[in-house]
Amino acid sequence: MPKVVACGSRDQAFRDFKTALKQSQPDSFPLLLVDSEDPITKGSEPWDHLEQRDKWTKPSKADDKQFHLMVQCMESWFLADPDTLSQYFGRGFQNSALPKRRDIENIRKVDVYKLLESASRNSQKQTYSKGKHSFALLGQIDPTKVTECSPFAQRLIDALKEFTE
Repeated sequence: MPKVVACGSRDQAFRDFKTALKQSQPDSFPLLLVDSEDPITKGSEPWDHLEQRDKWTKPSKADDKQFHLMVQCMESWFLADPDTLSQYFGRGFQNSALPKRRDIENIRKVDVYKLLESASRNSQKQTYSKGKHSFALLGQIDPTKVTECSPFAQRLIDALKEFTE
């Protein structure tokens, strides 16, 4: 499995990605994965989105398969797997507070947080908090459910499979 390096802020991640590209060996394949932060224009590629949003220029050594967007925020992926959310938060979790829509990439960041907070408010683990719950949940959600609701997640999985084959 590829090595994953958390890099802090998105700007730091981009700087680290450019460094990794310069120093990469033939058997390595640096990938950059960041939240889109904002809605993505339909049909636009990840680099197009970040050139417009962040004024980032695609490094000359990078290929399109090395750059990936998650969703407006990672928590959008959680909405694809309400069963895991319910199990994780336990008694008092309100599945009915979550949207039934499957286009999780199009749910505004502020709305995702409100939905999670509302659904978890009366749960055993209390109200959702990024620092307290996010990484535990990320490790438990069903990737198949996520990729069914997120074309960008499917694109990332496809790139990882291609690299590891």
